[in-house]
Amino acid sequence: MTTRPEPTPRVARPPTAEAARPTTPEAAGPPLRIAVIGGGPGGLYAAALLKRLDPAREVTVWERNAPSDTFGFGVVLSDETLGGIRDADPAVYEALRRELVRWDDIDVVHRGHRTTSTGHGFAALGRRRLLELLHARCTELGVRLRFRAEAPPAAELATTHDLVIAADGVHSRTREAHDDHFRPTVTPHRCRYIWLAADFPFEAFRFETAETEHGVMQLHAYPFSADSSTVIVEMREEVWRAAGFDELDEAESTARCAKIFAEALGGRELRANNSAWTAFRTVVNERWSYGNAVLIGDAAHTAHFSIGSGTKLAVEDALALARQLGEHPTLSEALTAYEAERRPVVESTQRAALASLRWFEELAGRVDRPPRRFAFDLLTRSRRVTHANLRLRDPAFTDTVERDFGCPPGTPPMFTPFRLRGLTLRNRIVVSPMDLYVAEDGVPGDFHLVHLGARALGGPGLVMTEMVCVSAEGRITPGCSGLWTDEQADAWARITAFVHTRAPGTALGVQLGHSGRKGSTRRMWEGIDQPLPEGNWPLVAASPLPYRTGVNQTPHALDRAGLAAVREEFTAAARRAARSGFDLLELHCAHGYLLSGFLSPLTNHRTDAYGGSLEGRLRFPLEVFDAVREVWPEGRPMTVRVSATDWAEGGTTAEEAVTIARAFAARGADAIDVSTGQVVPEERPEYGRSYQTPYADRIRSAVGVPVIAVGAISSWDDVNSLLLAGRADLCALARPHLYDPHWTLHAAAEQGYEGPAAPWPAPYRAGSRPPPTGRRE
Repeated sequence: MTTRPEPTPRVARPPTAEAARPTTPEAAGPPLRIAVIGGGPGGLYAAALLKRLDPAREVTVWERNAPSDTFGFGVVLSDETLGGIRDADPAVYEALRRELVRWDDIDVVHRGHRTTSTGHGFAALGRRRLLELLHARCTELGVRLRFRAEAPPAAELATTHDLVIAADGVHSRTREAHDDHFRPTVTPHRCRYIWLAADFPFEAFRFETAETEHGVMQLHAYPFSADSSTVIVEMREEVWRAAGFDELDEAESTARCAKIFAEALGGRELRANNSAWTAFRTVVNERWSYGNAVLIGDAAHTAHFSIGSGTKLAVEDALALARQLGEHPTLSEALTAYEAERRPVVESTQRAALASLRWFEELAGRVDRPPRRFAFDLLTRSRRVTHANLRLRDPAFTDTVERDFGCPPGTPPMFTPFRLRGLTLRNRIVVSPMDLYVAEDGVPGDFHLVHLGARALGGPGLVMTEMVCVSAEGRITPGCSGLWTDEQADAWARITAFVHTRAPGTALGVQLGHSGRKGSTRRMWEGIDQPLPEGNWPLVAASPLPYRTGVNQTPHALDRAGLAAVREEFTAAARRAARSGFDLLELHCAHGYLLSGFLSPLTNHRTDAYGGSLEGRLRFPLEVFDAVREVWPEGRPMTVRVSATDWAEGGTTAEEAVTIARAFAARGADAIDVSTGQVVPEERPEYGRSYQTPYADRIRSAVGVPVIAVGAISSWDDVNSLLLAGRADLCALARPHLYDPHWTLHAAAEQGYEGPAAPWPAPYRAGSRPPPTGRRE
């Protein structure tokens, strides 16, 4: 979870109230007097660009350091960023182009094996040289450069300038002075890293692991000139301390790093430049402008260096700010448009950077993967590079990884079979459980038949029912289906028979659960989690805690007799599920329902044997699992769905999720279905593409149990990427199958696959090719 930063010392402010905040940008017309705080690449480029676009402007840059002072070594720029520079200022682009070092390869060195992937396209140059070029361009254009000069506070500059650009970095004094307006969130992370340099050019972007007696360390290296490379050494905080780096000075740390990665360096030394071990901090601001002051670059946002984004984002900020200033009549409109343009791009980059950062934080759990799978996992860690993308860049490498995975020729990874106990799934796609709320007295009807039948005909390996409740009191809503009567079991048997007859090869799974404290509510479209206007039934839970205080009713805490009764309800439902013909049974221990309520410390406040420690909180869910497994046919698999995090302070931790998964696996769970959240209403999920899959990845690596990944997996390219990288064994998708019941078959057609893992039903074969479209001019 992110937290607001601790209070930090404020810069001095002018004595008058009027000068204590930036000026409100009311006046029309372009800003003519511009102050730039910070002489890094973003600030210098913004100054040069604004002066070039309007020579009448008076632009001044304050930089506390000398012109030759810089930190770090090489800077990586994308072709997209360079294209923007070329269009905005050809002179700067030409100067950069002459200096750039370009290469295409990435080398991943792991346990002595080097895997090379090509086609990536990098460009870099020295940070000092970049600054020299921007200094020269600013001087040529008439920008005033004030070196070794501490800038006055932004609020003071705002009284004498039309626009103040705060490019003062991750430790921005401007942001700190007005944190009540910008509202920054600064999140520290778990690794320490140091920027160093080698006096020779690496042939490629090189990632290398070192498994030392203290833990795993990693090297990131790339060339930035004909005779130099940037070298970053990174490791978890506890590894850094165990190795004694916290007691070494700069020279000792540099020599130690050179020794650890001696093979990569060819025995050469490393050099430092005011290099210090740092813990990366992700900076996010609710607002980027305040009056006539605006944040750019690291002052506004940071993204982990492993995706090479810091300078890129700062330069692109400058480009966007200059463009919006030229397109809008007032400064206020321009700053609003600047933030509206840049924020979505930055947030997307930060999500990718966070995924990359966490990949390296959890590196120790990945080192046992085979070298090529490890390399593929690393290359796709941020989700920006995918299986399809790599196939275009480097088909030879991708073919090799697919062969290692076991893909038959011409078969995408998602269409390889997977075995769970006595059940072989023809492909890796699961239709995730989706509550329908249309049952009558718990009896599934025609809507369930059509819904589940249509998805089964659409080609997935496994189709899951909604949560099927084990008792009338265990329903979420009056529309929930159940398996507490034989009538319900007969209705389910009708559906399983249809799937097995009309969609042979598709497995049908049942998810058994009990609503716990989240029951007796309206159907989702009538008011999610809202109590019924009438006809409510009493609730039971681990502890007498309402889901929403003052909204939902307070449940009764289950006593020993109640626990035994619920356990028997699960076993009776499992027996009926077996007779109904289901191929797989999943025990629902997620999303704050009854069994999940026992697992989470936020919802289990018991003081008996079923509460307290994680061992106690696991006791009842494991008892239910054992009871169900005993009556469920031996050859049919059982899975368990868990919430691997509650997304709330004090809730289930990632480490506890691993322990929970390990406990179920030890009792015979054939796979863990790894979801997150929905346990407490005050949760704060980190939504984004495939945002839950890192939890599945962690459980798979730590426990060695097959996992089902869920959560905003929306494309077949994502599925193929997750499978090949070893982050999941099966992928469950819900909304894509609501949008398109034939999602799996269409994924096969779009990939040119016509094999046995995705057969079109005979009546539908004429539709197995995209229909022709009208001519478009």
